[in-house]
Amino acid sequence: MTLRKYLISMILATFFCLIAWLEVIFFVNPENTDTLGFILFYASLFLTLWGIFSLIGFVVRYIFIKQDFAYAQVKAAFRQGFFFSILLNSSLFLQSQKLLVWWNTLLLVGLLTAIEFFFINFHSERANNGK
Repeated sequence: MTLRKYLISMILATFFCLIAWLEVIFFVNPENTDTLGFILFYASLFLTLWGIFSLIGFVVRYIFIKQDFAYAQVKAAFRQGFFFSILLNSSLFLQSQKLLVWWNTLLLVGLLTAIEFFFINFHSERANNGK
């Protein structure tokens, strides 16, 4: 897949996820809905945020980090967009359950940071071994 096709498909998918999230916002009453309504809300929000953060991350990387291949930039931006979406979605869910406190957020950030460092380390080891 070319970079242009990836960007077009990512923009379209993010747009459709945003439309789905707006549909849930406007047509699902949180006071009357069951678990499915909340699952649709959080899933559509997660996918929308993932797409937005991945696209923004790629654009920032493409503008400021020109020595990497576009493939490596897309891969890193996609992964980091996923992590940031998990962070925001989890924080929003915890807040809805009145469980969001600073140390929960700090633990979540620490866990996601450790996972990201694992991926960075794994990638650098593979690059150093020539694989």
